[in-house]
Amino acid sequence: MKRFRSFRWAVAILLSVATAASYAQWMNPSYDVPAYHPSAPLKISSLPPILSGNQLTGPNFRYSWQVHVYQKAAKVSSVLYQLPCYCRCDRELGHTSLRSCFEGLHGSECSTCAKEGAYAYEQTKLGKTPAQIRAAIEHGAFQSVVLENE
Repeated sequence: MKRFRSFRWAVAILLSVATAASYAQWMNPSYDVPAYHPSAPLKISSLPPILSGNQLTGPNFRYSWQVHVYQKAAKVSSVLYQLPCYCRCDRELGHTSLRSCFEGLHGSECSTCAKEGAYAYEQTKLGKTPAQIRAAIEHGAFQSVVLENE
Protein backbone atom coordinates (compact mmCIF):
# COMPACT_ATOMS: atom_id res chain seq x y z
CA MET A 1 0.00 0.00 0.00
CA LYS A 2 2.82 2.36 0.89
CA ARG A 3 4.51 1.57 -2.42
CA PHE A 4 1.30 2.37 -4.32
CA ARG A 5 1.02 5.79 -2.59
CA SER A 6 4.63 6.61 -3.46
CA PHE A 7 3.96 5.65 -7.07
CA ARG A 8 0.87 7.87 -7.17
CA TRP A 9 2.84 10.80 -5.78
CA ALA A 10 5.61 10.26 -8.31
CA VAL A 11 3.07 10.18 -11.16
CA ALA A 12 1.36 13.31 -9.83
CA ILE A 13 4.66 15.18 -9.59
CA LEU A 14 5.69 14.05 -13.06
CA LEU A 15 2.37 15.21 -14.53
CA SER A 16 2.67 18.55 -12.75
CA VAL A 17 6.14 19.15 -14.13
CA ALA A 18 5.06 18.15 -17.65
CA THR A 19 2.04 20.45 -17.46
CA ALA A 20 4.13 23.38 -16.23
CA ALA A 21 6.69 22.81 -18.99
CA SER A 22 4.02 22.73 -21.67
CA TYR A 23 2.48 25.99 -20.45
CA ALA A 24 5.90 27.66 -20.41
CA GLN A 25 6.08 27.57 -24.20
CA TRP A 26 3.04 29.85 -24.43
CA MET A 27 4.40 32.22 -21.81
CA ASN A 28 7.43 33.04 -23.95
CA PRO A 29 6.41 35.77 -26.45
CA SER A 30 9.28 34.90 -28.82
CA TYR A 31 8.13 31.29 -29.12
CA ASP A 32 5.76 31.96 -32.00
CA VAL A 33 7.81 34.50 -33.95
CA PRO A 34 7.87 33.54 -37.64
CA ALA A 35 11.13 32.79 -39.45
CA TYR A 36 13.68 35.56 -40.02
CA HIS A 37 17.45 36.00 -40.13
CA PRO A 38 19.06 37.72 -37.14
CA SER A 39 21.57 39.63 -39.28
CA ALA A 40 21.99 40.95 -42.82
CA PRO A 41 22.97 38.50 -45.57
CA LEU A 42 26.67 38.20 -46.32
CA LYS A 43 26.02 38.69 -50.05
CA ILE A 44 22.65 40.08 -51.11
CA SER A 45 23.50 39.10 -54.69
CA SER A 46 23.44 35.43 -53.70
CA LEU A 47 19.73 35.66 -52.82
CA PRO A 48 16.86 35.35 -55.31
CA PRO A 49 15.99 38.80 -56.67
CA ILE A 50 12.93 40.73 -55.60
CA LEU A 51 10.50 41.03 -58.51
CA SER A 52 10.95 44.24 -60.49
CA GLY A 53 10.36 45.97 -63.83
CA ASN A 54 8.08 44.08 -66.22
CA GLN A 55 7.53 41.40 -63.56
CA LEU A 56 5.34 43.93 -61.74
CA THR A 57 2.56 43.74 -64.34
CA GLY A 58 -0.36 41.47 -65.00
CA PRO A 59 -3.27 40.26 -62.91
CA ASN A 60 -1.30 40.22 -59.65
CA PHE A 61 -0.49 43.92 -59.98
CA ARG A 62 -3.86 45.51 -60.64
CA TYR A 63 -3.37 48.24 -58.02
CA SER A 64 -0.59 50.80 -57.93
CA TRP A 65 0.14 50.06 -54.26
CA GLN A 66 1.18 46.52 -55.21
CA VAL A 67 3.86 47.85 -57.56
CA HIS A 68 4.97 50.53 -55.07
CA VAL A 69 5.37 48.03 -52.24
CA TYR A 70 7.62 45.84 -54.40
CA GLN A 71 9.67 48.86 -55.44
CA LYS A 72 10.09 49.85 -51.80
CA ALA A 73 10.91 46.27 -50.81
CA ALA A 74 13.75 46.21 -53.35
CA LYS A 75 15.24 49.32 -51.72
CA VAL A 76 15.35 47.73 -48.24
CA SER A 77 16.00 44.15 -49.27
CA SER A 78 18.59 43.40 -46.58
CA VAL A 79 16.28 44.83 -43.89
CA LEU A 80 13.39 42.60 -45.04
CA TYR A 81 15.78 39.64 -44.81
CA GLN A 82 15.99 40.33 -41.07
CA LEU A 83 12.23 40.55 -40.47
CA PRO A 84 9.55 37.93 -39.80
CA CYS A 85 6.32 37.80 -41.75
CA TYR A 86 3.21 37.45 -39.63
CA CYS A 87 1.02 35.91 -42.32
CA ARG A 88 2.91 32.73 -41.35
CA CYS A 89 4.12 32.00 -44.88
CA ASP A 90 7.14 30.40 -43.23
CA ARG A 91 4.85 27.50 -42.30
CA GLU A 92 2.82 27.28 -45.49
CA LEU A 93 5.29 28.37 -48.16
CA GLY A 94 8.67 27.74 -46.55
CA HIS A 95 9.62 31.42 -46.54
CA THR A 96 12.67 32.25 -44.44
CA SER A 97 11.91 35.95 -43.88
CA LEU A 98 9.72 38.82 -45.07
CA ARG A 99 12.09 39.21 -48.02
CA SER A 100 10.97 35.83 -49.39
CA CYS A 101 7.46 37.22 -49.91
CA PHE A 102 8.75 39.66 -52.52
CA GLU A 103 10.88 37.16 -54.43
CA GLY A 104 7.62 35.87 -55.91
CA LEU A 105 3.99 36.96 -56.18
CA HIS A 106 3.05 36.36 -52.55
CA GLY A 107 3.73 39.98 -51.51
CA SER A 108 1.18 41.19 -54.06
CA GLU A 109 -1.52 38.80 -52.86
CA CYS A 110 -1.16 39.18 -49.09
CA SER A 111 -1.98 42.42 -47.29
CA THR A 112 0.04 41.37 -44.22
CA CYS A 113 3.22 41.01 -46.28
CA ALA A 114 2.54 44.22 -48.19
CA LYS A 115 1.88 46.22 -45.03
CA GLU A 116 4.98 44.84 -43.32
CA GLY A 117 7.08 45.63 -46.39
CA ALA A 118 5.78 49.20 -46.62
CA TYR A 119 6.21 49.66 -42.86
CA ALA A 120 9.81 48.38 -43.01
CA TYR A 121 10.60 50.83 -45.80
CA GLU A 122 9.09 53.79 -43.90
CA GLN A 123 10.88 52.91 -40.68
CA THR A 124 14.22 52.36 -42.44
CA LYS A 125 13.89 55.84 -43.97
CA LEU A 126 13.31 57.17 -40.44
CA GLY A 127 16.63 55.64 -39.34
CA LYS A 128 15.30 52.64 -37.42
CA THR A 129 17.45 49.51 -37.25
CA PRO A 130 16.18 46.12 -38.40
CA ALA A 131 15.98 45.03 -34.74
CA GLN A 132 13.82 48.04 -33.87
CA ILE A 133 11.59 47.45 -36.88
CA ARG A 134 11.29 43.76 -36.02
CA ALA A 135 10.23 44.59 -32.45
CA ALA A 136 7.58 47.01 -33.74
CA ILE A 137 6.29 44.47 -36.27
CA GLU A 138 6.10 41.84 -33.54
CA HIS A 139 3.78 44.24 -31.69
CA GLY A 140 1.59 44.80 -34.76
CA ALA A 141 2.71 48.35 -35.67
CA PHE A 142 2.54 47.51 -39.38
CA GLN A 143 -1.23 47.11 -39.18
CA SER A 144 -1.68 50.89 -39.31
CA VAL A 145 -0.31 51.03 -42.88
CA VAL A 146 -2.97 51.95 -45.45
CA LEU A 147 -1.98 50.20 -48.67
CA GLU A 148 -4.06 52.45 -50.90
CA ASN A 149 -1.80 55.33 -49.81
CA GLU A 150 1.34 53.52 -50.98
